[in-house]
Amino acid sequence: MPTYTPPAETPQPSPFDAGSVRASRLDVSGALLALLRDTTTAPRPDPQLEALTLAVAADLPVLLWGEPGIGKTAALTQLAATLDLPLTTVIASVHEPSDFSGLPVIGDDPAGNGIPMAPPDWAVRLVRAGRGLLFLDELSTAPPAVQAALLRLVLERRVGSLRLPPDVRIVAAANPRSSAADGWELSPPLANRFVHLQWVHDADVVVRGLGGVWPRAELPTLDAGRLPEAVAFARRAVCGLLGARPALVHRLPSGESRRGGAWPSPRSWDMTLCLIAFATAADASRDVLSILVRGTVGDGPGLELLAYLDRMDLPDPEDLLADPGGAHLPERGDLRQAALDAVVAAVRARPGRDRWDAAWALLARAAETGAPDLLVVPATTLASLRRDDWDVPVSIEGLAGAVSVSRRADLAKVRALTVARADR
Repeated sequence: MPTYTPPAETPQPSPFDAGSVRASRLDVSGALLALLRDTTTAPRPDPQLEALTLAVAADLPVLLWGEPGIGKTAALTQLAATLDLPLTTVIASVHEPSDFSGLPVIGDDPAGNGIPMAPPDWAVRLVRAGRGLLFLDELSTAPPAVQAALLRLVLERRVGSLRLPPDVRIVAAANPRSSAADGWELSPPLANRFVHLQWVHDADVVVRGLGGVWPRAELPTLDAGRLPEAVAFARRAVCGLLGARPALVHRLPSGESRRGGAWPSPRSWDMTLCLIAFATAADASRDVLSILVRGTVGDGPGLELLAYLDRMDLPDPEDLLADPGGAHLPERGDLRQAALDAVVAAVRARPGRDRWDAAWALLARAAETGAPDLLVVPATTLASLRRDDWDVPVSIEGLAGAVSVSRRADLAKVRALTVARADR
């Protein structure tokens, strides 16, 4: 009688099987990595981040300069996520010039139809999406031929035969040549197409971010009612400065490294005008405006423009002379000094007894509300404008403790007599 043999069972993997243990460990590792990457964002004042978002809102190409590992790429990734824009990253240094200018494709009738320049796949994806953030990374490691090919992309938004949609923003990042991998200086034509922002780390921001909370990048809120005013203010500021300082219209730096940064040209002044209008409409802080202006035309011209903007906010000297008792003088010492000098200059240009007395009344008011040392120069100049038939106003007595007006007036009179005698 045959014996019964049970069917062989399919061996089941043991929970202690090496493959299962390995998979389980990877799952746990993945869970830990997910927890580490689980961060959030919160509103926090950050001038450099506000400057970046304002330039992006103004649709101007931005170039972030910073040492390796400073967080440039992370900032762009977070910006794209906050603005809900698909991020397309292109490493400029690993591409050929044809990747930006387009590859020639021969058709059926090249003599009749020409040879079109086919765009790369990333440009096609951006056009299909209709919007996005194009991130050109490692720009300072791109050789000169690639930089030349990027000129049309950055300025005209063209890649081969394609034009990028208006809702595509361009931001680039670069390391200084000293810390870049086989770095190159940026060519002047390419550098002059960007708003240059120096990206530095804030220890407090880094500590809070590593703790799980990074600052949130938000587009600025523009006041629709201030748009015409903002444009008029920006045009008046830039045109006023360049009218007084025509040498600043175009100034190509002599050093190779400085040519690869921000410098003044008609193109960069046009970008500056745009940024001032956006900053005014968004009521941006002076720190943000300073970062943007100096990043567009350079530190020297940028600081001159900022000083000119301060002078534009000065009160009209004729208004101050008309009502010295109710005049509101600037709080900042340099602006107050400039306002008082403007009043004295107005009296010199159109002298009169009433205007001279009003100027002294204004100086007396300034002595009560500010530092008395600011009055020395305007008081000395005003005293020298006195005519023999003008009585010394009573308001001068209030300045006696701060400025020795009478002694300075006597010295000024002696100097005037000496000059008059010499002329004879």
